Amino acid sequence: MSQSIFLYGLIAILTGLSWFKDRQKTKKALMKAKNILVKLAPELLAILLFVGLSLSILTPETISSLIGERSGVIGVFIASFIGTFAMLPSFVVFPLADTLVSNGAGLVQVSAFIATLVSVGFASLPMERRIFGKEFTYMRNLSAMLMAFIFSFIIWVVLPWL
Repeated sequence: MSQSIFLYGLIAILTGLSWFKDRQKTKKALMKAKNILVKLAPELLAILLFVGLSLSILTPETISSLIGERSGVIGVFIASFIGTFAMLPSFVVFPLADTLVSNGAGLVQVSAFIATLVSVGFASLPMERRIFGKEFTYMRNLSAMLMAFIFSFIIWVVLPWL
């Protein structure tokens, strides 16, 4: 809470300084920021709705049993499968991962989820295939999936040493 107050206060102070230095540029910047917020608002609301509904349906116990530390390799595959088909903007991935870990998900499983979510795109496969061609699209997605598993395996090996 105190971090938020600090950041909002810092933003207010810097915006005020900018306002006194050059009102026109500050007005222009604030209008751009407002327009970006308006464009992103539907996506942000959809993401908040998705995360809220997911956490209301999936209890910490369910998350822990599906992709918790004790779920092992099966949990890595489940998390990878979900990440492969989910379509979320990259800026949402890390807060969502933090929420999952806070609700009982394992770090290895969440690393597989993150890696597949940002690199493998089965939902966008038809569009990607049309733009880049079949061979490239399938090889890119397969190599991204393989790298996600390698990444998770490295986390699995290194994590006990930390």
